[in-house]
Amino acid sequence: MNDSPARYLAEFHEVFDLTRQITPGPIDTDIAEVRQRLLDEETDEVAQAVQGGDLAEIAHELADVVYVAYGTALAYGIDLDAVLAEVHRANMGKLGPDGLPVVANGKVQKGPQFRAADVAAVLGLVRPGADT
Repeated sequence: MNDSPARYLAEFHEVFDLTRQITPGPIDTDIAEVRQRLLDEETDEVAQAVQGGDLAEIAHELADVVYVAYGTALAYGIDLDAVLAEVHRANMGKLGPDGLPVVANGKVQKGPQFRAADVAAVLGLVRPGADT
């Protein structure tokens, strides 16, 4: 698959005339509540699919989570591909001094080279108190 989910959701939001912004910014409270409800519903459906153990259903529900997440990002004007790339860059810094992953309780831990994702910079936002 070469297309990003962002392309699919841009098409979906255009065809169905759903909220979308070009630049990052707040959205109407009612729309924000709908987006949050959709995300909650989809993550609940993933949990139900996992309990049912049907791999095809799990895959479908995971795709729905991604679809709704990308749609929510589009509503807020967030380039989720760029944010994901920055989070990935940060996560790849979670290696120990020996270059091997450090895992505790099933979770990858931050290594000495870890540098947190700067999502605000990716979005072109200035954080309060930041030097300008």
